[in-house]
Amino acid sequence: MEATRIERPGAKAPGPEQTVVGRVPRNPPPEPWKKPLGTAPVKSPPPTLLPLERLALVALVFGRERAEALLDGLNGPEARQAKNHLAGFAALSSARRQARVAVEFGVRPDAAARLRGVMEAASEVLRREIFRRLPPYHRSLFPERQLEPPDAAATPAVCALAERLIREATR
Repeated sequence: MEATRIERPGAKAPGPEQTVVGRVPRNPPPEPWKKPLGTAPVKSPPPTLLPLERLALVALVFGRERAEALLDGLNGPEARQAKNHLAGFAALSSARRQARVAVEFGVRPDAAARLRGVMEAASEVLRREIFRRLPPYHRSLFPERQLEPPDAAATPAVCALAERLIREATR
């Protein structure tokens, strides 16, 4: 599991305040007296800094109008670089921005194959509704299909099922 913490300057960590992402062990380390003989201690990797590009993307997604103000808390060169990333993300179309967020934070690596499998197994009414509800960046997986207006056969239950199947296939 990854956790974020803020390191403040002091006796242990001199220097500016920084946000650090690191691994948190799931189980507490064993007591030293219970350690098997002949084993060397395992050192965890040093914490890595959160990339500024992802930080700018998170600020845009969660902060919208306040995104630039949220990035003001960074140091000089880091703030400029993060704001450049923010400007680039803000210039993207909504579909491209959603695709970037999905790729960075949530789409499964095998989402395309899973969506194709769902479309093959679904009835025609459900296929039309799934395709209608797919984001534009996932619609490109099915070039043979056209976006159609809502059908009378698409009941609220079919619509809810389509939403659920899309969520399950992509996350």
